[in-house]
Amino acid sequence: MNREQKQFLKSFLVELVVYAAFVLGYFFLVLHFLAGWLAELFHGDTRIYAIVALALMIGQGIVLESVTTALLRFIRNRSD
Repeated sequence: MNREQKQFLKSFLVELVVYAAFVLGYFFLVLHFLAGWLAELFHGDTRIYAIVALALMIGQGIVLESVTTALLRFIRNRSD
């Protein structure tokens, strides 16, 4: 493996670990703070529940990708 491939693999693994930690944290935060409200919404109106669930998933993807990208830029700048 050449140096460029090792750097890419290292960056990928760091991003994977950081992103996994953020997703796990997000999951438990949503479970802790929104579980009751989401369950009520599911039993009350499934259409609104579906829209809210999709919005949460899209929001999670956007926010976590932004945070991970910013964190990796910060790490790269400190290591260079």
